[in-house]
Amino acid sequence: MGFIHSLVLTVHILVGVGVIVLVLLQHGKGADMGAAFGSGASGSLFGATGSANFLSRATAVLAAIFFVTSLGLAYLANGHSASASGSVLDSANVVPAPAQATDAPATSAPAAASKAGDVPK
Repeated sequence: MGFIHSLVLTVHILVGVGVIVLVLLQHGKGADMGAAFGSGASGSLFGATGSANFLSRATAVLAAIFFVTSLGLAYLANGHSASASGSVLDSANVVPAPAQATDAPATSAPAAASKAGDVPK
């Protein structure tokens, strides 16, 4: 189980870095495509409009893989217990608050420390 979790986590991280790189490579609709690939966009590797299509499709594929690996990691973290339903709070260990003594005098710490003789000069 540890090997599968490590493998899915490694793929998840690599795909996440790939999505970040592809998003940073893309330009907005108003940006000049020639700035991304040198002086002329028509002389680039993908052609005049091929680079935008390639980058957007590659980003969509990596985003889909990222989504699938996210679901896979959530499934692996759950421990394959699909039959366990309910809230997270149902399995929480509730610790009761300590009981306060009723015969102790009710003084607050800031009021006791605010005497004139306790203040350093």
